Amino acid sequence: KEEATFLLTTSLKEDHFEDAFEEIPVATSIDLPSSIEESTIGLYLFLSNKFSEALDSLHPLYNKSMYHGLIYGAIMVFRAFLTFDAGDIELANTTMNEVLKTCENLRKKTSLFNSLPHLIYKRGISHVTEEEFHAEICYVQSLSLKALLILLQDESMLGFLKSGINFGLSYQIYKDCQQLLLHLPDYQSKTQKHLAGGIKLGIGIFNLVAALLPPKFLPLLNFVGFAGNLESGLTLLQEGASSSSIHDVLCFLTLFLYNSYICVTLGTGKEKKHNLEDLLLRYLRKFPKCVFLVFCYGRLSMLKGNFEYAEIKLQQCIFLQNEWQQLHHFCYWELMWCYIFQQEWHFAYHYADLLCQQSKWSRASYTYNKAVILTMLPAEFAKSIGEDITSLFLQVESMKVKILGHFLPVENFAAVKSRRYSSITSWHIAQPVLELMYIWSGFRIIRKRRDLISLWLVLIEQEEAVLREDQNKDYQIDDMCLVYLLKGLCLKYLSKYWKAEQYFNRVIQNEKMIKFDTYLVPYAYYELGILQYLRGDKSTAIRTIKQIKNFKGFSMEIRLRFRIHLALQQMTEEK
Repeated sequence: KEEATFLLTTSLKEDHFEDAFEEIPVATSIDLPSSIEESTIGLYLFLSNKFSEALDSLHPLYNKSMYHGLIYGAIMVFRAFLTFDAGDIELANTTMNEVLKTCENLRKKTSLFNSLPHLIYKRGISHVTEEEFHAEICYVQSLSLKALLILLQDESMLGFLKSGINFGLSYQIYKDCQQLLLHLPDYQSKTQKHLAGGIKLGIGIFNLVAALLPPKFLPLLNFVGFAGNLESGLTLLQEGASSSSIHDVLCFLTLFLYNSYICVTLGTGKEKKHNLEDLLLRYLRKFPKCVFLVFCYGRLSMLKGNFEYAEIKLQQCIFLQNEWQQLHHFCYWELMWCYIFQQEWHFAYHYADLLCQQSKWSRASYTYNKAVILTMLPAEFAKSIGEDITSLFLQVESMKVKILGHFLPVENFAAVKSRRYSSITSWHIAQPVLELMYIWSGFRIIRKRRDLISLWLVLIEQEEAVLREDQNKDYQIDDMCLVYLLKGLCLKYLSKYWKAEQYFNRVIQNEKMIKFDTYLVPYAYYELGILQYLRGDKSTAIRTIKQIKNFKGFSMEIRLRFRIHLALQQMTEEK
């Protein structure tokens, strides 16, 4: 215990921290303070890229100590999602069942009609021990992890419902604990901050998820107990990330995911900024070589438009560890995009090819991306490396996978486009890469780099000229409307709002003449509405975006529904 305490107090110093874990202390007790302290050491090992050592340190007590089990189980579930390996998934499932049993044995015994809040109401808060409160939080966190595993194991609607019920039960327990936390006695212990951190993490995530979902999903979620408030969720996560508890890093990573991915994909561009970089630098001082935190730094550099520095940090991630090579794939993906943004096609191809060879996540998307990037390179290059663009496009359809009984929208889009592009024998157009940039929110990411926006605008105008000279009767209007949409987008980011609006309206005016790419019109309404909002005309923006409710059955519809929901929510709540 003394050595564990020493490790925690010296973890801010990198050299001491590295030396401290050469020998993993063997846990000998499972009282609450020791459980948290020793589990924190396991977590710190994990955050120092010592994944096997972390699991080895936690395993002896994972089925006896609630916090050992929680951290051990969380790592096992993460590895299952990382590898998509059937053996890893089954092992994670077995682990979580054991962890749930351990937590259940330590919880306050209740029944359907005698819930924890009801017992406290009848007998008083002091009737529940601090350890029982911690067991409640560890149980509900484990239940949430189990729900995620069900989604990974069972893709049927029954699996979805089972997972939803588990999430609903988790949320109800979190809500109970949040109320109880307000009335907790002052235990004068070091462990109570971990209890508060766990509640803030859980309630924060559930508020975030429920607030992000469009209204069509809410009836089902209300049935299993969901309700959410975006700002409340973000505030709780911010508080949790700024505190010092075993849950603080998870609070930070959740905030990072929201700000760096969800806002980029679904946001309006006027979201409130959180001091994410300050928090990240604080954690990096503690864990300077943590592959997850260095990756976060690379991604934040991308979002600031500093792609050159982002490349350095992402390359650093690759060299920091080699134990879980699947983590490299996240870096390959971001590096591929860094080079696409800068139109450095040879480097972009290199990372697209690595993803095709090594990652199991979405082979259809990876193959499509590689084919699209090759269209921007000389034909001689493809021949020199033994690649055939047509063959790549033809492979995409067979690589699609189902999640919860449905194909991924982005893979459906790739398959539809691949069928079209597989018939092209001589590449002289940039349409595939322009489309790829748009569906993956590339223009949103480069919007702070006016030089790159101008570079892409040149490519768009070249495409416009090609389409006018080499007309394809079947796709002529569709292709031109794509050009108009993207040209309007670039002009918007160059603050040329009036011209941008003209191009969005050109797409809308051609609605009845578009034959195949019917997604262009609803997306044009959305981009026009966001432009009006950024210009300060909120009422017109709301009317424009509400026009999209008249469109159904187009590509990437679900993504746009999410965007509409968040945009209208932000506009109507804004004072």
